[in-house]
Amino acid sequence: MNLLHWPVRMHVASLSVSKFCFLFSLAFCGFLLLLIPALQPSARKVDLPLPRPQVRPSLASLSHHAVVPGGFLHAGNTDPITGLSRSSAGQERLNLTGMMMTVPRGVTDSRRGPRGVKTTRKYHKSRLALLIETWVSQAKEQTYIFSDGEDKELRLRTGANIINTNCSAAHTRQALCCKMSVEYDKFIESQKKWFCHVDDDNYVILPSMLRLLSSYHHSQDVYLGRPSLDHPIEAAERVKSDGSMSVKFWFATGGAGFCISRGLALKMSPWASLGNFISTAEKIRLPDDCTIGYIIEALLEVTLTHTHLFHSHLENLQKLPTDTVLKQVTLSYGGFENRRNVVSIFGGFSLLEDPTRFKTVHCLLYPDTEWCPKLNPWHRN
Repeated sequence: MNLLHWPVRMHVASLSVSKFCFLFSLAFCGFLLLLIPALQPSARKVDLPLPRPQVRPSLASLSHHAVVPGGFLHAGNTDPITGLSRSSAGQERLNLTGMMMTVPRGVTDSRRGPRGVKTTRKYHKSRLALLIETWVSQAKEQTYIFSDGEDKELRLRTGANIINTNCSAAHTRQALCCKMSVEYDKFIESQKKWFCHVDDDNYVILPSMLRLLSSYHHSQDVYLGRPSLDHPIEAAERVKSDGSMSVKFWFATGGAGFCISRGLALKMSPWASLGNFISTAEKIRLPDDCTIGYIIEALLEVTLTHTHLFHSHLENLQKLPTDTVLKQVTLSYGGFENRRNVVSIFGGFSLLEDPTRFKTVHCLLYPDTEWCPKLNPWHRN
């Protein structure tokens, strides 16, 4: 045996072993990489789109509305026709246990913009008092009044849920969006199933609202309302510092009211909760109801369900057929140009006694109300 070749053979053998170990290590690492994803918990699906870039509105003047939200009138033994349920005492009452409503104050006509500044107390004694006396009295626990100041006298006298938003009393876009932000957070906190927003010049026909919302499920993506325009709003959406693209979306005017399901409201959270609504509104420079539409239609890509059951003071209310008035969901009255713009309906009050027609509507719906005329021809025996 030639001893001179022994170190060479040992060196070759050593290289072979090292090469084998290296290849084995690579194979083992590859196996681990394939195994790791299977050992990890499945990732949670993300069903919210990323916020889009800043949007500039193309409309110089849009509707500015104060706030009044409402909610779901949930099931039980509710009559599918009347929306009413019978209590053990045999009296009719609305089953509103799953509902939240809110009633902030003040409405500004879109043609006058933010100039119509009015004090809280003035509206509390006129518009708000009328609502509390009529439809709010039928859903007091589910109705929240969002104002910009304290009113302990009204709270004690009516037992209403009045929330001081600490927002400005001015009818500016910023002040109205501030109220909407508080409104949205209150709804999320309430655990209610539906969020319905109306203005303080709206009458809510609760049985009709019950019928409408009961045809949907609160876990679905539902956005119900009436646009104030006959076309989607168009805004310029910036995509680069040197360019932009047009984005179109519908929005339900706050002057007629709108309803949002809880499932959809929760998806709005990244752009609406904990003050984010104000930030979103500032970035796109749109009023509160338009910002709601932007979040839902442009960001979440959920389509507005158009309904003609909601009515604002900007339409000709006298054209609404008399026999359909009590089948609507919301009604309104007046306007800066036409104080006589009210629904045509007859009952126990004259137009002079009831210029808004809200009391007349209320007594036709609830004839046993203490202050309703006893000789009301619609009164049931």
